[in-house]
Amino acid sequence: MKRPSLILVAAVFASLLPQFSEAQDSKKKEKKKRPAPVVSPIVGENGVVTFQIKAPKANAVSVSGEMTKGKLELTLNEETGIWSGTLNEVVPGIYGYSFNIDGVQQVDSGNPALKPMRSPKTSVLHISGGNVFDFDPAIEHGTVHTHGYFSKPINRYREMRVYTPPGYETGDDKYPLLVLQHGHSDGGETWTDYGKAQWILDNLIASGKAKPMTVVMLDGHPIPKSYGNGRSEENTEELRLDLMDAALPMVEKLYRVKQGSENRAITGLSMGGLHSLTIGLNELETFSYVGAFSAAPPEKASIEAAFSNVEDTNARLKLLWIACGKDDFLLKENERAIGEFTEAGIKHEWVLTEGGHSWPVWRGYLADFAPLLFK
Repeated sequence: MKRPSLILVAAVFASLLPQFSEAQDSKKKEKKKRPAPVVSPIVGENGVVTFQIKAPKANAVSVSGEMTKGKLELTLNEETGIWSGTLNEVVPGIYGYSFNIDGVQQVDSGNPALKPMRSPKTSVLHISGGNVFDFDPAIEHGTVHTHGYFSKPINRYREMRVYTPPGYETGDDKYPLLVLQHGHSDGGETWTDYGKAQWILDNLIASGKAKPMTVVMLDGHPIPKSYGNGRSEENTEELRLDLMDAALPMVEKLYRVKQGSENRAITGLSMGGLHSLTIGLNELETFSYVGAFSAAPPEKASIEAAFSNVEDTNARLKLLWIACGKDDFLLKENERAIGEFTEAGIKHEWVLTEGGHSWPVWRGYLADFAPLLFK
């Protein structure tokens, strides 16, 4: 009695096989029909860059960033739902940009390269150009190290990045040290992950324009709640304590760095410029070189130590270097600070350049500042 039942089941199963096979083939075809992802930006020859994003229900889409003045309005292809627009002759470099879709700023969903920020909203466009700002495969390169540590002076877990110059691992030389700080919207990794400070230094060192140096980069927001008020005295003081009493002793223990203020420099951009001026000019026994890129300068009262004995300040300072762009919204604050230094007789170098408050400008300042150090 069981045999006929088994034969019947087998027959039914066999009759269903073609349908099952057709269903599987249909699913495979469906997978093959899946639309390709929208890739953006597309970099062509001679600096031609096309941005695109799929947003079929959007009413208006534009792109703005450090590679263009104003915004680039995109055009909708109604058949594909893809908005696109093209810029011509973009100069080689690294630029941050964002899409604006119906008034909402967002990253480029077709681009995996994102700028490290406190509130990520910027994608990265990189156009190679074979200059001091780019990676050169023909030269030796330094190393970027990451350290996590507990800072006892401020009772917080912290991280820092340390750049060592080419040949550090295979030699026994000691090197001078630069502290390099980021701006308000960024983090301790932004100078390396986005600004590519290591590429700039590698190229300068290889060409003999800058001395080999170690570089320390800290998160400029030691107080978590300081995002939104990183220029506060409280935040700046915690950074000073962490740098002077935890980070620098740790670097001196782990790395071969030269001693003496003549082998120490500190600089930073925007908020980091405020930090470098405030810490540097109050710690001249540690730093002989102090810089500021498009800084939010501290009030005179915060650096009164430098003004209280100008003769001693000038004797300790080997370089006070301050730069700002003509279109920078902090230009007037920088001019105010320069006026105070000039009136007091504190020696300094004031560099007024083209440009605004942007990373292409700050990368240029690092390329100008580094060769002046440790001479």
